[in-house]
Amino acid sequence: MTDWIIQTITEMGYVGIFLVMLAESLFPPIPSELIIPFAGFAAANGDLNLVGVLVTATLGAVVGMLPWYFAGRLFGLARVRWLADRFGRFMAMNSDEIDVAVSWFKRYGPIIVLFGRLVPLIRTLISIPAGLSRMPLPLFLLASTLGALIWNTFLTMAGFLLHEHYHVIEVVLDPLSYVVLALVVLIYLFRVVTWKPSRPTGDKPAE
Repeated sequence: MTDWIIQTITEMGYVGIFLVMLAESLFPPIPSELIIPFAGFAAANGDLNLVGVLVTATLGAVVGMLPWYFAGRLFGLARVRWLADRFGRFMAMNSDEIDVAVSWFKRYGPIIVLFGRLVPLIRTLISIPAGLSRMPLPLFLLASTLGALIWNTFLTMAGFLLHEHYHVIEVVLDPLSYVVLALVVLIYLFRVVTWKPSRPTGDKPAE
């Protein structure tokens, strides 16, 4: 994968950065930790402009998040609650917990999206609850852009400053991606084992 990323950026420049970051946002297995440091290295060599790298990388990341956002928005909260009531154990959430999660997202959604963009795997999945909670698109774009820009700036400057040793970033951050993935899997399994169905309507406290 690393060779493909380097070849794409080398041959296509800013367009290559945009397309690879677009793919990274659509498909979590493609890590930005392999993409942006090389672009920063290319900028240090004078082959690319530093600002141009940041703009195209961030634009590609944000555009790649939009399909997941609209998927959550179109699928709708009612359908997710229906699925949770019937297949909740596999979803690791019941409909009551989904309501609570959406309530939290409506209160703190922009902050969750911003910081979610800094976490591997979560940076892609975070767009779905944003759509489900019907977060206003301008607000979603603002939070997503800020989060992506912070992360891209960190990786670009690391590649720029480390120059030909930019691959050290991959050595450090790539294992962290697997740690995050392992934690997500463990949390999911714990939720599956401890899952309980939502309370019948008559047992719920009045709002």
